[in-house]
Amino acid sequence: MGLHGVEVWVELRDIEIFLTLATELHFGRTAERLHISTARVSQAIRKQERGIGGRLFERTTRTVRLTPLGEQLRRELSVGYRQIMAGVESVSAAARGLAGVLTLGTMGPHGAALADGIDLFRARHPGVEIRHREIQPSGPLDALRSGEVDIALVWLPVRESDLTVGPVTHTSPVLLMVDAAHPFAARDAITREDLGDCVVVAGGSIPAYMEEVLNPFHTPSGKPIGRGPRVDTLHELFNAVAAGRCVAAVSGEAADFYPWPGLAFVPIRDAPPCRWALVWRTAAEGPLLRAFADAVSLDATHRAVGASEGA
Repeated sequence: MGLHGVEVWVELRDIEIFLTLATELHFGRTAERLHISTARVSQAIRKQERGIGGRLFERTTRTVRLTPLGEQLRRELSVGYRQIMAGVESVSAAARGLAGVLTLGTMGPHGAALADGIDLFRARHPGVEIRHREIQPSGPLDALRSGEVDIALVWLPVRESDLTVGPVTHTSPVLLMVDAAHPFAARDAITREDLGDCVVVAGGSIPAYMEEVLNPFHTPSGKPIGRGPRVDTLHELFNAVAAGRCVAAVSGEAADFYPWPGLAFVPIRDAPPCRWALVWRTAAEGPLLRAFADAVSLDATHRAVGASEGA
């Protein structure tokens, strides 16, 4: 079927794939965010480029970037996509008529990243009560496993066979938290290699692959990084670091939300950004959990599109 000789390819899923890739500029992250395969992403983009009659992305082995044609298409589609999705979600929510209690677990300041998504969910499902519980970085998955929370916001990766990883909500820079008298406190930034001269906080019940994201076990050159005291709560962590017993890599929000006396925060120049996502027990998934994840995902997409438009 053609329109003025041009193939009409704009199915809603194709638009979502295009806009997500235009934001992420990475096929793997786009696939992960949309819960599809990278092959599906590539297939959709090739189909779109055939229909449009020109390249939308420049791809190399290292980078993906929008072409001028792709940038124009992103601008044209963004507003309409948001309006369509808002309308569909509003009607769908009314049809479902969900009710009940949903317990959300968040860590320190990171619940703020969900504020707009929570507002959207409440507007759609006024019959659902959201309860908040704080979870600790020393055991980010414990409250999920015990059933204390239904859904949790934690940093990635999460590779547990009994848990489902939902939408990515935001990313955070990684900082090293040290006591104010520490030699690093006066520096503008450090590298991961510098951690070889430190004693970092010990993990609790954190899977090693999650602990590695913030506090690695070895420097890039292979030098072991010492482990210090184990702590169970954020306040215990702040006290241990302020006393000079250890250092700890933390997400950037900590510097803004916790101006703890005697602490300093130093950027880790070569630390990849920390990515955060909703996670829940696969066996407990139902309409309530899925509706919440959908609302947060839609809000995250809106924010990402808005940020790219303002860039």
